[in-house]
Amino acid sequence: MIEFILNNKKITTDANKSMTLVDFIRENRNLKGTKIVCREGDCGACTVLVGQLCRDKKSVSYQTITSCISPLANAHGKHIVTVEGLNIANKLNQVQQYLKDNYASQCGFCTPGFVVAMINYCLNADSKTEEQMLDAISGNICRCTGYVAIINAAKKVVAESKNEGKKLTLKQLIQHGFIPAYFADIFEQLKSLDQIPYVVSGQEIIAGGTDLYVQQADTLLQATNLRYILQEQSQTVAIEDNECSISGIAKVSDLFDSEELNQRIPHLREYLRLLSSEAIRNMATIGGNFVNASPIGDMSIFLLALDAQLLIAQGDNSRTVALKDFFLDYKKIDIKKDESIAKITFSLPNENSYFHFEKVSKRKHLDIATVNSAILIKYEDNRITNIDLSVGGVAAIPKYLVNTCQFLKDKEINSATLLQAIEIMNQEISPISDVRGTAEYKRLLANQLLKAHFIKLFPEQIIFEEVVTIVGEAS
Repeated sequence: MIEFILNNKKITTDANKSMTLVDFIRENRNLKGTKIVCREGDCGACTVLVGQLCRDKKSVSYQTITSCISPLANAHGKHIVTVEGLNIANKLNQVQQYLKDNYASQCGFCTPGFVVAMINYCLNADSKTEEQMLDAISGNICRCTGYVAIINAAKKVVAESKNEGKKLTLKQLIQHGFIPAYFADIFEQLKSLDQIPYVVSGQEIIAGGTDLYVQQADTLLQATNLRYILQEQSQTVAIEDNECSISGIAKVSDLFDSEELNQRIPHLREYLRLLSSEAIRNMATIGGNFVNASPIGDMSIFLLALDAQLLIAQGDNSRTVALKDFFLDYKKIDIKKDESIAKITFSLPNENSYFHFEKVSKRKHLDIATVNSAILIKYEDNRITNIDLSVGGVAAIPKYLVNTCQFLKDKEINSATLLQAIEIMNQEISPISDVRGTAEYKRLLANQLLKAHFIKLFPEQIIFEEVVTIVGEAS
């Protein structure tokens, strides 16, 4: 049986564990405020809150997810909140009121998702800025308003959810009409629930489901060999000296929220915003991105450049594989059916090294890459002492550029070196034409992204006009 709290009611159900959470909410419980539009986690109309006990078991933390690509099994032991669960008797809650006051709803189809996302901002004490509010609503799409009215309402929420610079507490949010009173009882109710991870024996592992439920939602309903992993509030990111270790089921948001990791990798949040919305970052696991084996998997490209090592476990046995050796061929990886990625480790940049990530997609944010690339470069006296360089979208696998890295090692950082490296890279990559662009276009993008790495990291050594002029003349 799956057990969780839906709004202010305890649910115990033997419904198909593989059905999507949105289908259970709408069809089983008849809560129609959570909308279905894209069924790909792309529009945010199905956004719900997920609350779970914090690691210290002293409070509840909330995140948003897109319920259209989340399995019902992952609701086990948690508090699921739909827009109906945010209703206050006989009046609008404050977020709804600000949306109304700013004329921020037209057809209204997207409005429930925006309400849930803005309430999530209010519930997170560390969120205090307009930028964080924009992160909170980043995955919610509106086809009517042009967003100006919605953003005006969001800014009002930011201003009014603070008291003397501090975020309102849970008790104050209730008093000020942001959330209903039953939220005060959720902590005790969650403690009474079964908190044992809901796992069903099987060879196929599902964690966040952000890829599988886009492609195979109907198939998964019929599957019997699935193993669902409940993502607990455990420590998923650990840093000791110059080494970082992350759990295989760490979510992208765990990296985004790690203050220490953001100090060690400058611009990390800026890079991760390119990957997906906050609601998807709260679901998508790093290990899942690897085993998906997409040639344009953003985290695969990201961690290839950090020369990540994988600890692959099978019961009590384990083995270590370099990420650059993990991808064998298109959608083929070095892992057996009964194995899983337990841990990912990599060395962090230091004072003599730089990390940089670039991505080109049809939309700047929240979209699948056409071509993406990452680099970790170590240097001394303007000479490259070591380099790791990856590029996606130009080969059958996420590509680690072995020959280009070998060429660049021990070379002086200048425009001539960069142009030679581009020629070598062009021999290593083999893009094909598809819906995201022609082979010629992808090759051009790969060239541009390699230049972008060096121009942004070494603006004094790499002269932009010089590189552009030479490439332009060559073409």
